[in-house]
Amino acid sequence: MEIEAVQGDITTQQVDAVVNAANSSLLGGGGVDGAIHRAAGPDLLAACRSLGGCPVGEARATPGFGLRARWVIHTVGPVWRGGSAGEPDLLASCYRRSLEAADELGARSVAFPAISTGVYGYPRDAAARIAVGTLRATPTRVELVRLVAFDARTLRLYQDLLGAGEGG
Repeated sequence: MEIEAVQGDITTQQVDAVVNAANSSLLGGGGVDGAIHRAAGPDLLAACRSLGGCPVGEARATPGFGLRARWVIHTVGPVWRGGSAGEPDLLASCYRRSLEAADELGARSVAFPAISTGVYGYPRDAAARIAVGTLRATPTRVELVRLVAFDARTLRLYQDLLGAGEGG
């Protein structure tokens, strides 16, 4: 699997699936979640309602509707509570379960946001290490993972971890 890092808008990525950093209700919110819901359109909310929510560390899939991506994989990251409340394991589970969902869908390319680093307060450097390490260690049929950074600081973290942007 190739892992690449880019700075940009996850809602415009041309991949088979985009990962949504959702809340447990799956009914939309702020940040990445709100942006994906706005870009996908109202059918996404209806599809999410039918799923009945999602526990922290798990993933659920819906069609992409108005997105370029065929599917949205919704995952619920942990809220940062200092690191001793199981947050690293839960965050790693988000990446693993999202790849498993991608495999079930037949997705070969997946774009991930920096899960839990917005309002959930996960430190960006620790989250980036978990993201890259978990993606590299998880067996999958996905061929391309794109880590989509919202800002230059997060992009640099990913690039450093990936060997100055050389890929996976």
